Amino acid sequence: MIFNLICNDGILSAGVFVKFVLPAIIIACVAGVLAFFLAYLGTKMTVERDARIDDVKRHLSGANCGGCGYPGCDAFAEALVKGETTLAKCNATSKQGKENIARILNLTLEQSKKTVAVVHCNGGNACKNKYDYQGYGDCVSAEILAGGNKACEMGCMGLGSCVAACKYNAISVSKDRAVAKVDYAHCTSCGACVSTCPKHIIGRIPTDAVVYVACSNLCRGKEVMGVCEKGCIACGRCEKNCPTQAIKLSNNLAVIDYDKCIKCGNCMDVCPRKCILPFPKERPLIAEYDPKASAAANK
Repeated sequence: MIFNLICNDGILSAGVFVKFVLPAIIIACVAGVLAFFLAYLGTKMTVERDARIDDVKRHLSGANCGGCGYPGCDAFAEALVKGETTLAKCNATSKQGKENIARILNLTLEQSKKTVAVVHCNGGNACKNKYDYQGYGDCVSAEILAGGNKACEMGCMGLGSCVAACKYNAISVSKDRAVAKVDYAHCTSCGACVSTCPKHIIGRIPTDAVVYVACSNLCRGKEVMGVCEKGCIACGRCEKNCPTQAIKLSNNLAVIDYDKCIKCGNCMDVCPRKCILPFPKERPLIAEYDPKASAAANK
């Protein structure tokens, strides 16, 4: 028996129907069944988002700076709800915000000292160059080429990777000094610059500190003098003149123990290289990240 299919253009033979139309119908039916099956599985396997995540995120800084070690505030909020991290990891969120989050998650708010970022280098133009760098303009790229252009292996290259990482416009590179400088009025100690610096010379110190060591070179004094006019030469004068033994030499570099420091300033006064610098007394830290203010500053 010959099966004919009537269409707009005329009559299709049974052979054409079997060869082209029937497979298309079968494929469409199979696709429909699979789609229904997948939709059913989706309803059964969907993991509902914990409503507390959005509540917690609302009280975070919203800077998405990454200083906590997570890719953004949403990921950090989810980790907090799951108990995978602690509020202490976020330095950008205000005290009030942390208190609100602690109430939401029924946590005991950890008391910790407020910190601020500092650049442990004051070399800049006082540090010799190994070569004239003409590559892509950031420190991470320059570091790939023979460890950067500075003769000091731990010297700030001044190319601004930290500047690009900061969401608060709290760090800049001055043209005259060619070294990164923190604006303490805006730094929230989020840690983005700390983790970005390829030389690892940006750290955190307590906000009530009065001095800090502006050098990271671990070489011997003679080697340091050969590359930088302001580097620590491990002479030991700071250590000898500290009444509380709050500053010691470690691997040829002065290191301050802020728990022992009584803020006398003796170490700064006796340093022959002036690499122990005063820390400004007035440094009001911003309470929370303001996206509108940040966007306006970046224009």
